[in-house]
Amino acid sequence: MTKSNPILEALKDRRSIRKFTAAEVTREDLTAILESGRWAPSGLNNQPWKFLVIRSEDPRVEELANCTKYGHIVRGAKVLICLFLEKDKIYSMMKDHQAAGGCIQNMMLAAHSLGLGTVWLGEIINQEKQVLDVLKLAEDKYELQAVIAAGHPAQKGSSKRKELSELMLEEY
Repeated sequence: MTKSNPILEALKDRRSIRKFTAAEVTREDLTAILESGRWAPSGLNNQPWKFLVIRSEDPRVEELANCTKYGHIVRGAKVLICLFLEKDKIYSMMKDHQAAGGCIQNMMLAAHSLGLGTVWLGEIINQEKQVLDVLKLAEDKYELQAVIAAGHPAQKGSSKRKELSELMLEEY
């Protein structure tokens, strides 16, 4: 008999959402999401990340939309959470990039638990210099990791996964 587990259920139920309603994301929900990112694991507990929140009415939204082929998602989100690594806090490139991924995942799962939808915009890092210019952030100080678009879902997400057996290198 399998006992219900809300964390395992959230991991399976969370989907990328690319369309959002006009409903605002409350400050309380946004704080809960950011706090969840703050509590992600990091090597040596260095917590090398910095967050920048941009709401839909911010004039920089249009400029950010022009930094990615997914500009329609940027324009449609009620909130954008930009995640950066602080370059002088990085002690191990690989570990700190992995930590940033954990931070992003924590925030996306937190949003899901609050009934919000998110999508991890990674393609935008290909235009990192342009993004840093738009946000007036120093290129020698910050490294863009991702932008999370968030809001109340206006669509259902869907996904398929390979069978576990296809992912295993050996039988366990």
